[in-house]
Amino acid sequence: METFNLFSGETDEWPQEEPGYRCRAARVGSKLGASRLGMSVYDLPPGEAIGPYHFEWTDEEWLIALEGQVTIRMPEGARVLDPGEVVCFPAGPEGAHEVRNAHDVPVRVAIFSTMNEFGIVEYPENEQVGGNLGRRDALHARPPCYVTRGVSASLVDLSERSVHRCRSRPGESVFHR
Repeated sequence: METFNLFSGETDEWPQEEPGYRCRAARVGSKLGASRLGMSVYDLPPGEAIGPYHFEWTDEEWLIALEGQVTIRMPEGARVLDPGEVVCFPAGPEGAHEVRNAHDVPVRVAIFSTMNEFGIVEYPENEQVGGNLGRRDALHARPPCYVTRGVSASLVDLSERSVHRCRSRPGESVFHR
């Protein structure tokens, strides 16, 4: 049986092209062989965020603050969580969030979620929607796209929003609104 320590487990550099979203992450769910729940641990340097403000149409996410004070931006405003505090981001617009380190010391959080085979994430401030098929091979990209390996299709009319394949590299499809 595999294990992972939430407080001291090793994280890897999280590849980012966008400034402001530099962090380290460990895909704990896949390391442990999970198939129905996913969990990632993120180490955020000062001033950085995991990603832009977004919400999931298909999955509920929970965040556990592990180290430092993490700033969570939600529809009702921003809130700072101390180590040990937990917050739930329900599926849909009411679960919109951004996770940021607004302080001058490192932050560590764990985020776990349900894992539907097909995922839809929306970035309301950028008016973009991304689709993800086959969660195990997914690469999470920041706006304007959600990158999915091994998919060659177009998505149309997701919750009254049109999503189309916009470009692809070999073995990858990129979707945006």
